[in-house]
Amino acid sequence: MTAYRWTLLACFALTWIWAAIDPVYPHDWLLENYLVMLSVPIILIWGRYFRLSDISYTLITVFMMMHVAGSHYTYAETPFGYVLQDWFGSDRNMYDRFVPFCFGLLIAYPFRELLLRIAQTTGFWGYFLPLNLVISAGAIFELIEWKVVEKVDVAAGVAYLGAQGDIWDAQKDIAVAMIGAFIALTIVAAFNWRYDPNFWKEFRSSLHVPPSDHPLGEISFRRLLKRHAVRKQGKKER
Repeated sequence: MTAYRWTLLACFALTWIWAAIDPVYPHDWLLENYLVMLSVPIILIWGRYFRLSDISYTLITVFMMMHVAGSHYTYAETPFGYVLQDWFGSDRNMYDRFVPFCFGLLIAYPFRELLLRIAQTTGFWGYFLPLNLVISAGAIFELIEWKVVEKVDVAAGVAYLGAQGDIWDAQKDIAVAMIGAFIALTIVAAFNWRYDPNFWKEFRSSLHVPPSDHPLGEISFRRLLKRHAVRKQGKKER
């Protein structure tokens, strides 16, 4: 933990404490913070073994602060959402759209860093797969929302869902998260294009099919079964 990372943690902790003091809907605050109470310790513990960049930790912290701020008011009644509503001429509080958009915008880069360092993705896949992770994470969260709302009382469920009468709320949240991620990854690609002379070479090579490539499916299964049969026969002979 560097001084900068301690500062990020302190900023988040102060925001979380503020959000926990007399929230508008206490039951909704608790529902919104279950994932926070789970994810923050995981990030801190995992950081002892796999440290992300300060950029990634900053982006994650900003998003988490936005989320807990929304948990204080509920997403459907956050004051800044009414400002966005006036800006966009909408008929609803726009904080519920703004945070999913920022999820894609802010979390796409940490996902990209994970994939580049752990899965060793390169070129095109270093942009395409983080985008897919954002979409998948957004869809998983919407599924969690669905099951939570089924289990809690109506008032807490409505506050937690934040749909504001829009039957397509879940799909739109996933869509704006995808748009945010696309913008973030486009910025990263533009930066690499500008400063990395090997950008296009790596991009093209990541789409190249090597001569040694072969189909998987039934071919792969047959090879595995053949190897298994050989090992089994060898054990019998011994």
